[in-house]
Amino acid sequence: MANLSANPAITPELIAKHGLSPEEYEKVLVILGREPSFEELGVFSVMWSEHCSYKNSRPELRKFPTTGPSVLVKAGEENAGVIDIGDGWAVAFKIESHNHPSAVEPFQGAATGVGGIIRDIFTMGARPVFLMDSLRFGSIKGDSEQAKTNRRLFAGVVAGIAHYGNCIGLPTIAGEVYFDDSYNGNPLVNAFCLGILRHEQIARGAAEGIGNPVFYVGAETGRDGLAGAAFASRELTEESKADRPAVQVGDPFREKLLLEACLELLATDCVAGIQDMGAAGLTCSTCETASRGGTGVEIDIQLVPQRAKGQTPYEVLLSESQERMLVIVKKGQEATVKEIFEKWDLPYAEIGVVTDDGQMRVRNGKDVVVDVPARALADDGPLYSREAAPFTPPAPLDLATVTQADPLKALPQLLSHPSIASKRWVWRQYDHMVRTGTAVLPGSDAAVFIVREANKILAAATDCNAIYCKLDPSVGSRIAVAECARNLACSGAVPIGVTDNLNFGNPHKPENFYQLRAAVEGISEGCRAFGVPVTGGNVSLYNESPAGAIDPTPTISMVGRIDDIAHITTQSFKQAGDQIILIGETGDELGGSHYLLAIHGRKEGAPPVLVFEKEIAIHHALLSLIRKGLVRSAHDCSEGGLAVTLAESCFGTKFGATVDLGDTDQRPDVLLFNETQGRIVISVKASDVAVVEAELAKSCVHFRKIGEVTDKADLSIKTGGNCYSWSIDSLNETFEGAIPSLMES
Repeated sequence: MANLSANPAITPELIAKHGLSPEEYEKVLVILGREPSFEELGVFSVMWSEHCSYKNSRPELRKFPTTGPSVLVKAGEENAGVIDIGDGWAVAFKIESHNHPSAVEPFQGAATGVGGIIRDIFTMGARPVFLMDSLRFGSIKGDSEQAKTNRRLFAGVVAGIAHYGNCIGLPTIAGEVYFDDSYNGNPLVNAFCLGILRHEQIARGAAEGIGNPVFYVGAETGRDGLAGAAFASRELTEESKADRPAVQVGDPFREKLLLEACLELLATDCVAGIQDMGAAGLTCSTCETASRGGTGVEIDIQLVPQRAKGQTPYEVLLSESQERMLVIVKKGQEATVKEIFEKWDLPYAEIGVVTDDGQMRVRNGKDVVVDVPARALADDGPLYSREAAPFTPPAPLDLATVTQADPLKALPQLLSHPSIASKRWVWRQYDHMVRTGTAVLPGSDAAVFIVREANKILAAATDCNAIYCKLDPSVGSRIAVAECARNLACSGAVPIGVTDNLNFGNPHKPENFYQLRAAVEGISEGCRAFGVPVTGGNVSLYNESPAGAIDPTPTISMVGRIDDIAHITTQSFKQAGDQIILIGETGDELGGSHYLLAIHGRKEGAPPVLVFEKEIAIHHALLSLIRKGLVRSAHDCSEGGLAVTLAESCFGTKFGATVDLGDTDQRPDVLLFNETQGRIVISVKASDVAVVEAELAKSCVHFRKIGEVTDKADLSIKTGGNCYSWSIDSLNETFEGAIPSLMES
């Protein structure tokens, strides 16, 4: 070992500052058989953080279904899962969070979150083709300091996502944005990327081949992002501004060069392994590639390209500077590798070699500063099964306690609620048409993208109703999976895989750990019901501010396949005279509804009941109709209920609708705004109604014809002797103007 006298003494205070418990430090001593160096303490700190090791969640994640005939790379094996889509083509996709960095520096936090997820995809050998995002913020209404802060965070995050995606030339084609007070001080920024590749192009992140040289390529290492993984593995506090240096700074133009260089390099058969430097930077990429390869890696810090003079080995190892990759090169191919990196004008250096001793060894010139078993860092960290608090499911909401609101006023109020209102203010900042593959604009139930090089049509959606998950995490998570699948069905797609982003509070608190466990079990149940594997994802814990934990937010991103361009379906009504059919039963469930929240300020009751068998039957029936060319439009009923769904189906068209829900004793507000699951509004040609009804009857799903598309721009709904009518232009103005007017304030 090196002479460590100049390093700080390893004290209990220093150990605690590095986020290691006394028991974990004792395990470090057993592994090493000695006290660690200061650099080793930092390495254990980041690699055993929740962000890297999933020490509080990995036992739960094993419950996910991760196998299937189409799975080429399983969850957890590499940087992203890979799914076969036929004809020798495959897709790699994943979602990850950048929540904590975005809370203290929204623009760079969000931008580098996009950059990181893109690298996860092209590290697999896939060319990234599109992005999505899932965002959560505190309320942006009002003049309070908190509302002003939330507006600043919202604007900064959206600008950061737009900046990185637009500059690198990838379309952001879909996503979701919700606003709730539980996210005050702790916004959620989840970024998704999908890439396309041939089966034979799948790359692995393993350090294989004893004696193979280890190359560093990409941006020079600086002090930005220092110990970011550890920063993301603790609660946000009032003192978090002091952690601002932990936020990385991104350069999308450098990433574009890195992307093209790596894909060109992978096509030459010069690469034995490749890994991006994401969380924990050089430390993570070095020990993970060694552990996967069953080998060791030795590097010299002095050979690493560095942005500033005087950086210490500790800083270089723990920096999370962006746009960097570690490449294991086949011995003898160094000249080809250097030629490619020079062609793309990228800094690079040969910094080490693959060894046979299983160690992650780091030198600073002649001195060894880290000498740790790679597997101990990457795979053998501590695992915990935390205490889960007892949970009693909430009782169904007593409708008698809910004052009936006037539907004429309630519908505009719901459409102006920022969680339901148009997100055009967001997606107009994104270049969603670059690469010319976007077939359905953002704002629809699901994104649809044509991958021309593979002649494949993909659909993707991301969903999570955190109100449901707060009230009952298991039910809410099951609904998130079902709604994603329903959105894909409405676009004409069959689901092929899921990636998830599990956003929760501090797992040491039993109520939070229960939420995590119940959500994983709910997602697992949903994915098994729909027959889709979980291909990977991200766990983001410690999402708490001084005000408390966020509502549990297990975000689901689902990818689907459409076999024929003629099957692409959207939510907008197409022609006056078309008949409107509601598929699925309407109940009276207001628990957890946006009507209850937006109109009555209440977040309570039991979330809607979900029956997978009914849901799946409806999806199959709808897809069968779409494939037979019988569906003109399809839109799922979700937040805001039937009235919001009907209004949204009119927006962006010159049409309105007349709807008759018949004689009923049900309260109009309950009928129009409840969020009963498993419902889809479709429109069909009048001449096809008999055929459609016969097909639905054969499928044994509940349905009823409820109205007609009109050439008059009004929405008219009759129910129980009442008739309500709204101007579509007025509703659309409310819907489109809500967020811009709040942001202008």
